[in-house]
Amino acid sequence: MSVAATPPFTLEIEDRGSTAVVRCHGKLLAGHTELLYAPVSQLLPTHQRVTLDLSDLTHMDSMGLGALVRIYVSARTKGCELELRHIGKKVRDLLIMTNLLPAFTIVGEHDIRM
Repeated sequence: MSVAATPPFTLEIEDRGSTAVVRCHGKLLAGHTELLYAPVSQLLPTHQRVTLDLSDLTHMDSMGLGALVRIYVSARTKGCELELRHIGKKVRDLLIMTNLLPAFTIVGEHDIRM
């Protein structure tokens, strides 16, 4: 009997009317980025603002960064404001290194894990 493995990345969505808060948990890695992109892209046409809370994100690779960029582009196309909350030092460094930090609206800071 096999036990289904828990995906390395999960999220919770809190719908607050015109705003949705998406709390990300775990590792946003290659092969699992659709776990973020698919549900968030469905929120974009129906919300004025989507906030990605990354305070519980423990790791993100280049594919995870690519998912954030895809969401950013989709949000702009749909007229939705995208915010990143509690990005942490490693995500901030990755955004700086790739010259993407100015593209995102950053709210709050979180330096515990990432």
